[in-house]
Amino acid sequence: MGRVRTKTVKRAAKVLIEKYYPKLTLDFETNKRLTSEIAEIQSKRLRNKIAGYTTHLMKRIQKGPVRGISFKLQEEERERKDQYVPKVSALDLEKNNGALYVDADTDAMIKSLGFKVETSVSNVNGGARRFRK
Repeated sequence: MGRVRTKTVKRAAKVLIEKYYPKLTLDFETNKRLTSEIAEIQSKRLRNKIAGYTTHLMKRIQKGPVRGISFKLQEEERERKDQYVPKVSALDLEKNNGALYVDADTDAMIKSLGFKVETSVSNVNGGARRFRK
C-alpha cells in the first residue's frame, strides 16, 4: 500500500510547481536540490517528501492538465488547443470530392436528422477503442 501525503507536502509541492515550473524536471535529485535552494524546509525528510511529490506531479503534468495546479504554460497550452482551426475542414464537400467521410454512427445520426448530404461510411477513427484496466 502507498503512503499518505499530508496537506503540507501537497500544498508546498503545488506552490513550487506554480512558481518554478520551468526549472523543475522529472528527476527527483534535481528537484530535491532546487527545493532546498528555493524553500526553507525544516527537515531533510520533509524536503524529500515535497521533492518526491513535486516529481510525481511533474510526471502527471506531462500526460495532461492536473486539477488544482494552474501555471502560465498550462493555460497557454489550453488556450492554443481551444483556438485551433484546421487548415482544411473535414466538412468541406468541395475538397472531399462531394463526399463526407464519417463512421457508421455519425452516418445514422445525419440520416435521422434529415440532412441531404452524400456520406461515405468509413472507419474514421482508425480502429477499435482500447480501454485501460
